[in-house]
Amino acid sequence: MAAVPAAGGAARDRGATSFQRKAAACSRLAAVVGTRPSVRHGQLLLSSGLPSLDSVLGGGIAVGTLLLIEEDKYSLYSSLLFKYFLAEGVVCGHELFVASAKEHPDNILKELPAPLLDDTHRNDVGEEATVVNPEDVQDSMKIAWRYQNLPKMETSPTTSTKFGHYYDVSKTISPELFQSIKWHSFYLPEELSLQPKMKTCNMNSAYTRLLESIQRIIYQEGFDGSDPQKKQKNILRIGIQSLGSMLWGDDICSSDTPEDIHSLTKFLYVLRGLLRKSLSACIITVPVHLIQNKAIMERVTNLSDMVVGLESFIGSERETNPLYKDYHGLVHVHQIPRLNSLICDVSDTKDLAFRLKRKLFTIERLHLPPDLSDTVSRTSKQDLAESAKLLSSGCGAMAIGKKHLDF
Repeated sequence: MAAVPAAGGAARDRGATSFQRKAAACSRLAAVVGTRPSVRHGQLLLSSGLPSLDSVLGGGIAVGTLLLIEEDKYSLYSSLLFKYFLAEGVVCGHELFVASAKEHPDNILKELPAPLLDDTHRNDVGEEATVVNPEDVQDSMKIAWRYQNLPKMETSPTTSTKFGHYYDVSKTISPELFQSIKWHSFYLPEELSLQPKMKTCNMNSAYTRLLESIQRIIYQEGFDGSDPQKKQKNILRIGIQSLGSMLWGDDICSSDTPEDIHSLTKFLYVLRGLLRKSLSACIITVPVHLIQNKAIMERVTNLSDMVVGLESFIGSERETNPLYKDYHGLVHVHQIPRLNSLICDVSDTKDLAFRLKRKLFTIERLHLPPDLSDTVSRTSKQDLAESAKLLSSGCGAMAIGKKHLDF
């Protein structure tokens, strides 16, 4: 008779200790070097190499997603974001896969910016980003006393936690850092010389070879999780430069009705399938300004997880416009992924601009300068008002029209 309560008590004890927290899975994900789990949707994130861009994208690039960069006209600034992404992988010890049809991947890796791992150098770069001209201090606007104690608005969108690294674009990365990582290259002219031309599934030979190389590395290196005995997990960073250009054998940039109209979209569809089931992330730059068929670009956007466009002021009227004198171009965030939720992480900053200084490339909030000078002519004021209409309503609402606020 006494054994029955003991069995019941043992059953209750077993029931009390059978509960296990599901947070253990998140802790295992956080063990991957150079990553962190998102506090919003629990997805594993990695840095793009630019903390201000990570903040715009909702904290970073989610593992298994695709970031599409719309190149500027001269591909000056889009190549910097491309190198930032790869340089962050070198610092974090991630494995790299670099594909290009124009420049050899070896030369791309040699030109990566040098990381600023020392806090002293990082402070120097921070001071450079916030340097103030003495003339601007003398001519600064005096505001009312009741507004002086209000908190200042941050110029650069940054996250509250420390994530990612800073880089000096005036220096190249040290060759010693490459000794601790493993990287793979795909140079299209060399690949075409090894095997004869082939075309499968309405996809040109360049895209087919590229997919086969990415798939082979994912499976052989165990990024698909097929090797459970591998204790140390790592991330594969994939970088593809100027995809869709004539150098890749695609004619979407040269014809309104290309012969292989679905070649690029099929490549992206298969690539996203490979990314979803592996510990990898990909960045692709596309010369959007050369694509004549806008319907193709809409499909490419829909097949990408994140789409960020860069609009350079070089060669445009905005280069000499005093409204944009402190910036080198605009940043357009076209698409942000919806991960484990019905809505995406929309940034509170709509108007973004970028500028390149001696050491630092930054993405900042676009601020309109105050128009308070009595010596400014009427025509110049009208030009500023017309230029302000080009901005979105978030930042340009105060300057829309020909009427200006008088302080």
